[in-house]
Amino acid sequence: MMYSVFLWRKGFREDNRVNYFLLLAAFAFHTTAMAKRGFSFQRCPVGNLYEATIFIAWTIVATYLLVGTWSRLRFLGAFASPILFGLGVFALMPPLDPLHGDKPLFINGWISLHAALILLSFGAFGLGSVAALMYLTQEHDLKFHKLRAILSLIPPIQRLERVAGGLVMSGFCLLTAGLSIYPFLVHENHGVDLRSDPVILLWSIFIWVVYFSLLVMRWRGQGGRRFAWGALGSFVFIMLTFWGVMLLSSSHHS
Repeated sequence: MMYSVFLWRKGFREDNRVNYFLLLAAFAFHTTAMAKRGFSFQRCPVGNLYEATIFIAWTIVATYLLVGTWSRLRFLGAFASPILFGLGVFALMPPLDPLHGDKPLFINGWISLHAALILLSFGAFGLGSVAALMYLTQEHDLKFHKLRAILSLIPPIQRLERVAGGLVMSGFCLLTAGLSIYPFLVHENHGVDLRSDPVILLWSIFIWVVYFSLLVMRWRGQGGRRFAWGALGSFVFIMLTFWGVMLLSSSHHS
């Protein structure tokens, strides 16, 4: 994150390979920690709000490292680093990780798959919002004729809009797949009864409808600035409400 601040102050005219490799090293430590935690608890490491938050951050970094192999898109990391740092600090709040007494939420195949798909979709939405933020930054610089828009190594706004759209589409497909597992959870009687848990049901439907509307708006040629603000605002809404909804949900918090 500190190096990202340096890139911002330099107007993104510096090479960003250092930022990429810093996130790659962090990703290695992150993956090792998740694997050790999963093996020690003998379950998928997405069993509470701490693990869910860390998994979202892991997904964002993994997607960025893949996209960042294209040098013109490596600056996504400069925008993503502050978000990842904020998620990491927030995840360290003790109430999010009750290690003793509480039963893990996601301990079998269907529930683990459902949780992984939903959290992977949030990761894609998160990186899509980062691309949208880059789009808005570049558009602002072009609008006010700032020299940074010409000298920076940030990709043109048309390319950023396509990247943001592709990431939102990927997240939407993952979210749809994750939500489609709900009937299997109810059928297998894993303690999931959405009829008695309207909070998570309504919240999930609302998120799905919001992103579906964003994609329809883009398909109808109303992308650009509106789509970028929509992608950014939608992910901010998810992050602001995710923990509260999980705590209020009777089937996702016990």
